[in-house]
Amino acid sequence: MTAAAVACAVVCSSPRVAAAADDDGDWEITAESEAAVERGLRWLAANQGPEGNWGSNDLGLVAVGGLAFLSAGHMPGIGEHGEACEKALAYVVKNAKPSGLLNIAGPQRDTYNHGLATFVLGQAYGMTADASVGKALDRALKLIAKTQGPVGGWAYQAKPADGDLSLSVMQAKALRSAVDSGFEIPPSVIEKAITNVRGHYMPKGGNPKMPEAELKKLPGQFTYAKRGGNATVAMAAAGVVCLQEFGQYDDWRIAKSMERVTAEIAKIKQPKAHNGQMPFDAYTLNYVGQSLYQVGGPGWKQHYPALRDALVGSQVIDPKNPANDGKWAAGGHVQGKPGDLYGTAVAVFVLSIPNRYLPILQEGKIDEQQAAAGSRAAASRGGVRR
Repeated sequence: MTAAAVACAVVCSSPRVAAAADDDGDWEITAESEAAVERGLRWLAANQGPEGNWGSNDLGLVAVGGLAFLSAGHMPGIGEHGEACEKALAYVVKNAKPSGLLNIAGPQRDTYNHGLATFVLGQAYGMTADASVGKALDRALKLIAKTQGPVGGWAYQAKPADGDLSLSVMQAKALRSAVDSGFEIPPSVIEKAITNVRGHYMPKGGNPKMPEAELKKLPGQFTYAKRGGNATVAMAAAGVVCLQEFGQYDDWRIAKSMERVTAEIAKIKQPKAHNGQMPFDAYTLNYVGQSLYQVGGPGWKQHYPALRDALVGSQVIDPKNPANDGKWAAGGHVQGKPGDLYGTAVAVFVLSIPNRYLPILQEGKIDEQQAAAGSRAAASRGGVRR
């Protein structure tokens, strides 16, 4: 049995019911995108290093390297890239602190690394039920709940305080990942997080305190800060991901923010240079790809091919040099080998979304959590609508 088949068997045999693909879902994956995934995985495996961390002490980035293998159907210890997947996850688990914190870099990177790594451990546990992963995941989740701020957000350091939307989305994904893997999250944590995320929505040219009926008439999006600063496409997509993860499918803010996301995708010019420069930096691409998939519908079918083909066309192809062949650069603020790790892992993940191997891409249990929290919208639906 291939690694991909093993992954599918694990996911499909779990209590979760696989999300239904479009009837004509064959359009999602092309021969070229499959080849790009394989080339990217080979780069990750060849450049990982003996410790399994690609020379990075950012546990979040290392974890995303492991996620790339999982998303393509490679299980820890099984198949062509099983060893590489296992080494990445083991590095994260080995470096978990007694408090549950998944960060060994500077304290200002506590919450970024912790949220990313916890999310990946949730996916890994859902696919493997590995006890060592489960133990680290349990402690990590308790720390997320403990460090939530008074108004439902999280700060850069692992202390109870509120911060910007970029921090909230990472913890939101970590919490949702754990719910999908069978862990219970206090309903109050989810309820406060939803309220906090909604507070980051800003209308364009209007007052966020206007009556909701008036806000709906204006364009707008989720922003980095509650006062409306940094209205990037990354934050528009991140807010959508947060609300989708928490089952708020009917929230009108989702469609408003997706207008910004899809408008940016529509601007993509298909690259042919294979220079490693993705259409978005890795951080933005991660949320753009997920938001597009989670909202689904015509938008997914209309815009995913452009994203997919841009990634295929920008991947470095250099067969004579394994240090380059198959990678993408992260762009943004992450450079060097860690940047190549981040860019390549995120690109592989986005290209692998149509596989639907990861638990978070299946129907999950957020409805039960939301029912407990008193959320009408999520309680009225079964699972995550894709």
